Formats: sequence, structure tokens, C-alpha cells
Amino acid sequence: MPLALALIVLSVAWRIVAINIPALANFAPLMALTFCGAVYLRDKRLWLVPFAALTVSDLYLDHYYATTFHYEWAFGGAILRAACFAAAIGFGLMVARRRTWLNLLSGTVGGSVFFFLVTNTASWLGDVAYPHNLGGWWQAMTIGHPEFPPTLWFFRNTLMSDLVFTAGFAFTMELAARRAGRDSLLTKRVVA
Repeated sequence: MPLALALIVLSVAWRIVAINIPALANFAPLMALTFCGAVYLRDKRLWLVPFAALTVSDLYLDHYYATTFHYEWAFGGAILRAACFAAAIGFGLMVARRRTWLNLLSGTVGGSVFFFLVTNTASWLGDVAYPHNLGGWWQAMTIGHPEFPPTLWFFRNTLMSDLVFTAGFAFTMELAARRAGRDSLLTKRVVA
């Protein structure tokens, strides 16, 4: 439990600090923790850690965007983000059945792309500032709102953070397995 609490605090702090550093916008460990938790952790209660960090940091970020940009996140958006995180658990469970570096990479990229497509499509559907046609959807996928950085920039940061944090988690788990005298976790096949 102390590890779970530490991960929540560090993830929330990272996400809150990153909002004040434009180059780190959407560069967060939460999706990678969710995905890797399903790949590596047997205690399913620990899968809730990223959801707790997401909820706490979303509360702060909603307040931040509302006071700074007069842009409030809707409750439906929070539910949608949580659903995307639940999908990351599904991706992680698929990778856990046959852990290889290629599957880990594919699951990470797949989760990032899925999150981007789902959340930006939802933004296009629910935001009156976007025209509700193919051009408006393309705007939501590429440049977004003019007062914010382009959405492709956010996607780049999301993808890079997912790759970096997943790699860090995987290497840590591999190192721990080797130090414990066990076989590599990424070559071990798990029967579901």
C-alpha cells in the first residue's frame, strides 16, 4: 500500500506541475502505469492506483482550466478518460498473455492512439466550437482550439510519455526479476 500511495502522490504532483510547463503538457505517467499494472501486477487492487491519481489530478486541472481559460471539463469527459484507462487495462491483459518487447511496444502505442482518437472525437462531438463535419473532426484531431497548442502536439507528448514511462516500468520489472533469480518477465508466457 505505501508504494501505491507514493505512486498516486507522485503521479498527481507530476501532472499538476507539468501543467505549468508547456513543453510537458500531456507528458504524464498515468496511462503507462495503468497499462503496465495490467501487464505486470498480480494484485488487481493496484490497478486502481492510476484511476485514483487521474481523478485527483482531474479535479485540480478542471479548476485550473476553468479559472485560467474559462474552459470547464464536463463530467462526461472524466468518465470517458476513465473508460480509456479501463481500455488500457484490457490492452495490458492482452500483452500479459504473451509478454514480449514487441507486444509491450504495440500495446503502448495502441493505448496512446486509442486514447487520442476517443477523447478528441468526443471533444469534437461535444464542443460547439468545432463544426460538426469531417473538417471539424480533422480540426479536433490536428490543431484543436486556436488558444491552445495543436492537439497533435498533445498526442506527441502523450505517446512519448507512454513510451518512456512504460519502458522505465518494464526495465525496472526486468531488473527486479533478474535480481530475484527469476526468468525474464517479457519472455515468460502467462496462462490466463
